[in-house]
This record gives sequence, C-alpha cells and structure tokens, in this order.
Amino acid sequence: MTPGATALTLRAATPADIPALEALIARSARALSRDHYETDQIEAAIAHVFGVDSELVADGSYFVAEWHGALAGCGGWSRRATLFGGDRFARRSSALLDPATDAARIRAFFVAEEQARRGVGRALLSTCEAAAAAAGFGHATLMATLPGEPFYAAHGYRATMRQTQICGDIAVPFVAMIKSL
Repeated sequence: MTPGATALTLRAATPADIPALEALIARSARALSRDHYETDQIEAAIAHVFGVDSELVADGSYFVAEWHGALAGCGGWSRRATLFGGDRFARRSSALLDPATDAARIRAFFVAEEQARRGVGRALLSTCEAAAAAAGFGHATLMATLPGEPFYAAHGYRATMRQTQICGDIAVPFVAMIKSL
C-alpha cells in the first residue's frame, strides 16, 4: 500500500467515528507495543493517555485512514498547546499556538496491526505535515511511543528528550521529537 493507492482513503474524523477510533487505538497499542512495553504499561497508557482528542476532531485536524472501507489507522495534527493525550489525559491545554514561534503538534497516530508497515502511517503523517505547513508552521513536534520512535525518525524527526509519564501509578517512557517542515 502506498499513499497514492486508490484503496487507501483519508478523511477528517467525525464525532460518530470516535467509538470505533477508541477501539482501534486500544487494539493498536496492545498489538504494536508489546515488544516495547510491559503489559501493565500498555494498559496504563490506554487508561490514562491514549485515545481520541475530541478537540482535534472538532478542529477538523484528526484523520481516519480507511483501506477498502475498513478502518486502517488514525492520526492528526494540532495548532493547540497539548502535545499528547486523549480526552481522558488530565494535562491538556486548548491554548492556540503561534505558527511564527511554536511548532505544530503531531498527535495520536495509531495503525491497525494488520495494516502496520503498509503506508498508512506515512500517508497520515504526510497529510498532517502538509496541513501544518499550509497553516504557517515551520516545525512539528510530537511525543512518540517507543514503537513509534523509529517510524518518526525515518521521516525526519529527531529525538529531543526522553521522558517518563506516570499513568496511574505506572511509569511509561515516551520520546519527544521535532522536525522542520
């Protein structure tokens, strides 16, 4: 599958998509993170951090990837200050960023296990980066999971900081990354 493949379509997510996206995110995290995190870390991240940010859906900057009409992945970008975390993540900010001085946020990328390494993430990332650049942003930043770090590095992002997020009472490592657009 390639970004130009006719069977792969991307569209803006709608509120009606949120339940299916939440299920995809949990399935993706469990399947694609198991070689990088312990089971308790994955479950803690699902419970406290991972998930849809409905503000991105409302902003029209969260996308659904479909392969032959089936949900294949999701991801978005934001002009808001929150770097990562879905609706249930407590440390969120709706403050708008200044494209002249701030980096756009690349947010909440998850791909169905059966679609991993088939161009879904690349198509979503390309769409998000193009939209952020069109909005005047010169850089994009994100908080990568450990399995996501190689993907983002392959697309020009560089790690700026490794950090641990406490999810409930479980420590989960993440990697902050940045790229010039």
